[in-house]
Amino acid sequence: MQNRTLKVPSAANDDGKPHKLGLFATISSVLMAMLGVQSSKARERDFARGSPAAFIAIGVLLTIAFIVTLVLIVRLLLRNAGL
Repeated sequence: MQNRTLKVPSAANDDGKPHKLGLFATISSVLMAMLGVQSSKARERDFARGSPAAFIAIGVLLTIAFIVTLVLIVRLLLRNAGL
């Protein structure tokens, strides 16, 4: 009978450095932080594995997208109201 073990990926590379966060994980983390619902565990993971430049860039882009969305919604509502 063969002994099979489940290999669980570790949080660090072979050289001991932590894995980088992916794009989806970074976007998700920024969105949760913007909403104020990010867990302390996720925040610690972000500080250990995330790139400050990536968080800043995604934060700025998501903020711009939020503002543009609000402006478009207000314009649509004002046009429908006849103003």
